[in-house]
Amino acid sequence: MSPKVQPSRLLIYIASLFAIILWGMSYIWTDKLIALGIPIFYFVFVRIFLAGIVLFLFNTAYARIKRIQRQDLGKFLLLAFFEPFIYFICETFGLKLTGSPTLSAMVIATIPIFSVGAGIIFFKEKLNILNFFGILLSLCGIIMVVMAKGELGEHFIWGVILLIIAVISEVGHASITKSLAGNYSSQTIVMYQFLIGSVYLLPLFIWKGLDGFDAKVYFDGDVWYPIICLSILCSSLAFSLWVSTIKTLGVAKSSIFSALIPVCAAIIAWLLGHEMLNSRQWLGIALSTVGVVLSQYTFRKDQ
Repeated sequence: MSPKVQPSRLLIYIASLFAIILWGMSYIWTDKLIALGIPIFYFVFVRIFLAGIVLFLFNTAYARIKRIQRQDLGKFLLLAFFEPFIYFICETFGLKLTGSPTLSAMVIATIPIFSVGAGIIFFKEKLNILNFFGILLSLCGIIMVVMAKGELGEHFIWGVILLIIAVISEVGHASITKSLAGNYSSQTIVMYQFLIGSVYLLPLFIWKGLDGFDAKVYFDGDVWYPIICLSILCSSLAFSLWVSTIKTLGVAKSSIFSALIPVCAAIIAWLLGHEMLNSRQWLGIALSTVGVVLSQYTFRKDQ
């Protein structure tokens, strides 16, 4: 086995973990907006649109904008349809309908199972037996973390269905991103993804997002603070880092890091005093961490 990690790959690992931490925090900010009664189509659209504008300004300032090639237009349209359009709508409504952030996190944490299959089938990615064991160990740890007590919402079945659709859309998003990564920078891919996604979301924003619009409420600091955090940190920055991760590690291996999102969410909630973690959950965090490490380990003959 190779005991050393290349510096460039080490940076990718750090970047991916940072993205996962930001996405773990996104659950808290999203929960806050839902609790405030802000329409989902309002803050999802504003989040995505602002993220696209921020990346447009960034790419313009550094002269990094590349026009979409004609043969790639369909891929970008489908990419934005999978995520942010389908993913964010299904994930957010799924979280609301289940009435359980922990259950929602558990369903989203199944992304690696679907992504491994996509990576092997479509991109001929290779995983060794230790990688598969790491995936299994990581998922077992996640289940231990997110199996929290609490009553489920009366519409939780529909919520679970929406969350499963979100998982499938994320796998599609990652697969298309991999196919585009060789011709476009991470920031360019995410910029087009969010700007096109904003066009998809605009009719829903106008139709339902502005219901009962009250400027005093919608422009209050308690509302805009989480929206800006979701937009700049969890969208513009985190997704740019994530595309770089997919470029380097591939669809299958990068997806394992996404399995840590509920773990990070649980730790952040504990640090902020929103939730107490028991010994079983701490054990699950340890198992998930070890599982991620094993899933990334490579035998020399595979290099």
